[in-house]
This record gives sequence, structure tokens and C-alpha cells, in this order.
Amino acid sequence: MKKWQCSVCKYIHEGDTPPEKCPVCGVPASKFVLLEDKETPQEEPKASQKQEPAKSEPAKSEPAKIVSDPEPEIEPEPIPHTPYEKLTHLMVKHHAHPVSVHMPNGILPAAAALFVLAWLFDYNLFVKAGFINLVFVILALPLVLFSGILEWQKKYNRALTPIFKIKILAATVTTTTCIISLVWYLVDPNVTASPKAWVFILINLIMLGSAGVAGHIGGKLVFKD
Repeated sequence: MKKWQCSVCKYIHEGDTPPEKCPVCGVPASKFVLLEDKETPQEEPKASQKQEPAKSEPAKSEPAKIVSDPEPEIEPEPIPHTPYEKLTHLMVKHHAHPVSVHMPNGILPAAAALFVLAWLFDYNLFVKAGFINLVFVILALPLVLFSGILEWQKKYNRALTPIFKIKILAATVTTTTCIISLVWYLVDPNVTASPKAWVFILINLIMLGSAGVAGHIGGKLVFKD
């Protein structure tokens, strides 16, 4: 059975031909490379079908020729030279993006929940707590976005299939709504008690939902399911 590997997300498909598109990242079949081709051994002819060589000519045995598909050429990864190249290489190698994204993904639900509670119960302390949570998210976002761009460039070859477009859009929406929410609170600390409090809550729910979409796609790319 032949094995084909997606050159973008490293998904492995077994079959005589590669899939029309990768079920994980969505790239076309042309992005798959053949990894392995195990031929099914042919059955030996039965004893009754074997022909004895003529007595006048000695039997000659020739070594069987095995034809296999050429292995795909894998370009060697360029060796990092500058301090920046070494740093980015280490960040991708040691999964800086999946590690760093855990902080904002863990804090955002708490911030959104605190803002909703402050709106429902008119308790300003919850708003302050939600604001502090957003500050930590904003501090973490530069590393999250930078490491995410690096991983997309170096690990996924800047693929722009629908799954990557959705992930990029979700990350952009998350960052934008987080900044809007933070600035809005700085301008109006009593935002959850204002007539437009529902708009503020809606922005935070959109922020939470887009972060969930980005995290779901990231998990799909990592775990290939």
C-alpha cells in the first residue's frame, strides 16, 4: 500500500493515489509526496505450470529486477546563521506558538464571563477584574501572533487554503475585538452600566468565539483529526 504525505501539514494518506485534497489543511493532491511503495509479491506458479528447461540447454538463473518508485527529493532545511534565524528556528522547532497561545485562550473566557456578570448584576468589581484579565491577554498577543506567523511561514509554507484563511481571520478578529474592549473600558470604566453595554458584551462574545475557532483549527492542524 502506498503512503502519501501532505507537504504542508504532514498528514499521511494510504492508497494507490493521493486524495483530491488534504482532509486536514485542504491543499490539492499535487502537494502530496510518495513516501513508501510496498509491492504485493506475485504468486509463484504452481508445480504443474512450471516448465522444465530443455536438456540440451543448461538452465540459467538471472537476478530479478525490482523496480520501485523513486523517493521524493527532500530539500534540506537551511542552516540558521544570524541570531534572528537561530531564534526563529528554535521557536518553530519547540512549538512556541501552541505553547504561547494557551495563556490568552485560558484568560479570554474568564474576562468575557466577568464582563457578563458585571452587566447582569451591576457589579463594577467584575468589570475591573475583566479589564485586568484583558491586560494580560494584550501582553501575550505579540508573542502569540509573531510565533503563529513564523509557524505558518516555515512549517506550513504560507499555504492559503480555506482552513488557514479562517484561522488568520479568527486571529485578526480576536486581536481587534480585544483592543476595542480594552480601549472602551479605559474611556468609560462604567461601560457595563451604560446604555450601550450590550454592544460591549457582544464584542467580548465575538472575541471569545473567534479565539475558540482559531484554537479549534490549531488543534486540527496539530493532531490531524
